[in-house]
Amino acid sequence: MTSAAHYLNASEAAGRLGISQKALRLYEQRGLVSPVRTAAGWRTYGPAEMARAAEIAALRALGLSLAQVARVLKGDPQGLAPALAAHQKRLEEEIRGLSVKVETVRDLRAGLADGHPPKMRELARLVRPAAEIVAAFDLPWPWGGERFELRDIKPLNYIIGPLGSGKTRLAMAIAENLPGALFVGLDRAADDAAAARARMQADAALKAQVERALGWLVEDGATLLPGLTALLAALEAGPGEIPVIDMIEQGLDQATQEAVIAHLRRRGSGARPVFMLTRSSAILDLAAVGPDEAIILCPANHNPPGRVMPYPGAPGYEAVATCLAPPDVRARTEGVIAWRPQVA
Repeated sequence: MTSAAHYLNASEAAGRLGISQKALRLYEQRGLVSPVRTAAGWRTYGPAEMARAAEIAALRALGLSLAQVARVLKGDPQGLAPALAAHQKRLEEEIRGLSVKVETVRDLRAGLADGHPPKMRELARLVRPAAEIVAAFDLPWPWGGERFELRDIKPLNYIIGPLGSGKTRLAMAIAENLPGALFVGLDRAADDAAAARARMQADAALKAQVERALGWLVEDGATLLPGLTALLAALEAGPGEIPVIDMIEQGLDQATQEAVIAHLRRRGSGARPVFMLTRSSAILDLAAVGPDEAIILCPANHNPPGRVMPYPGAPGYEAVATCLAPPDVRARTEGVIAWRPQVA
């Protein structure tokens, strides 16, 4: 038998693979990997288990659902063609971006050779592009009209805060001031059979995208719940639209929430931005937040909203953590809102 020194616990295995422990547990729940149990019942991962988990993580990174992953691991390549095509498209976009940077460097070198040294800001922008202001506006009540700026918008943006912190008002202000943004409220279930379906009937491409996303979500364990189609219709909208979703977990069970966030993450770094209000730890898993995600906290004391880094000890991290709860706990307070006065 392999030496115990070659076996890793769940935390070590997840860290080595670059995934969350939740993802590793999900692989196990779907029968894709089987960790070895110690005498005390703890999960451990040896070379064989780590190799299988690495294969699963790689296939997931290509955009395959867990059901598709299972088929590929059994020798059925179905699903690989569209996943590889999408990956190729992302790589080609990265190449185009790098080509622009190479051309900029070439111009700077040519100028330097002609006796025109580059300015320091040009060099700084070359290494770290400036985060331009995408939108700026005065904050609504409960803030005192402080100026708020949106810079460096990520593909996934979480808006979080306790009851009464003003997070919904912030989301609505973002929808009003960010070009292309559209606020999607809590009445998604009521709209599911009406506006969303009418919109898809008028847009064949959107209908195909929503149906493809629904199939992927169901394969990943989601339930076809009321409001899910309308939610996906907003998330899969055209490239010029930026959805701002009010409490994205509303009406969704845990498996569906996990499938939705996995679907959003697999879009990659070049995806259209999405803003989501949430207080669910299934949606905002602090251990799984990546470089393409941003957290905006609305503090309880009505200080201006600000970005919070997803690291223990970072300013605001504990406040974000205390706002989150598992889906079963969130379900008990679903629909509860803080009282707020009417303002003109």
